[in-house]
Amino acid sequence: MATPLRVLIHGGGIGGLTLATALARRGHTVEVAELRDELDALGVGIIQPSNALHVMREIGVLDDCLKAGFEWEVLTIADPAGNTLAAIPQPRMGDAPSNNGIPRPALAQVLGAAATAAGATIRFGATIAELADDGEGVDVTLSDGSAGRWDLVVGFDGIGSPLRTRLYGDRYAPQYTGFANWRVTMPRQEQVRGVVMSTAGQDAKALLTPITDELMYLGSVFAEAEDFRPDPEKAHEQLKERLPMFSGPVAEALATVTGPEDIVYSRISQVTVEEPWHVGRVVLAGDAAHASTPHIAQGAAMAVEDALVLAESLDAEPDVATALDVWENRRRPRAMWVQAMSRAVLKQETGGETTPEEDELLKVGIPGAAHVLVQPY
Repeated sequence: MATPLRVLIHGGGIGGLTLATALARRGHTVEVAELRDELDALGVGIIQPSNALHVMREIGVLDDCLKAGFEWEVLTIADPAGNTLAAIPQPRMGDAPSNNGIPRPALAQVLGAAATAAGATIRFGATIAELADDGEGVDVTLSDGSAGRWDLVVGFDGIGSPLRTRLYGDRYAPQYTGFANWRVTMPRQEQVRGVVMSTAGQDAKALLTPITDELMYLGSVFAEAEDFRPDPEKAHEQLKERLPMFSGPVAEALATVTGPEDIVYSRISQVTVEEPWHVGRVVLAGDAAHASTPHIAQGAAMAVEDALVLAESLDAEPDVATALDVWENRRRPRAMWVQAMSRAVLKQETGGETTPEEDELLKVGIPGAAHVLVQPY
């Protein structure tokens, strides 16, 4: 489009800030409505695979991400004692690095600074209160009382997306998988120079992921009742009780966890918006439209790919409606493939019953999936 657009982004997470930067750098007027009071992301660390790092290069923050994180190239598979079973080199997309581990708060700061430097405005403590799309534009009133008219509203507001509920009611509420992710940050062990995946068959899997020179995190997935929540005073003990089969590096990592305060527990749910991801001039992206399990480390990567491709589509197409159709036609097959593969791997690792379609996906395997996902999106 030759005329710059006014775009409101609902949600200042990884995808929303990536889109804000990509659009503002192209000359569009961008505002981000973020409910939190600051960009202090919750959670531990995150893996940025090569396709995500390619997007970071495209929006000008790759070097900042690598400086704040820990670059790595080899996935190590180990037995419960930490003995190496396989060392698998990870593929690259173009000249982007293979992988980068980074603390979520550090990534939020990098992306927030980039969005602001590009000219986007971040409005904290605000969410959409009222929205009216007349086909030519969208009138929005935010919870802080401010109001404006926008050419496009984009919901990068996460798996619990209020904007999704506004558009589709409860038809696409998150579906709990029956599993939850336990994670905790601790000092990095010198030998952990890439993800180390220690497996004990279908009983348990524990990952050690470096995120800075000084830090790594341990993550493990277990079947948990939907209403289960860790004991606020004994969460660290509950995690250790779930991993008694491990010795070596995993046991050494757990020994450094002496209190419950750093345990991060999150239920693993999935969202699949089966209808078009846009209704008029309001569109959903990232986890709001297609949340996946974390089993091939592509959730945030899909969000930043969504953001960059949306910015490119808005530039290339003659109007917003065409751009949204072109964008979704590019993004839906890839995002749905990631979701299906991630769920199939979850079932495989936990002894769940897989469908024939999932069995076909599993023939590709995680290393094969990594190669698929460094192809152009």
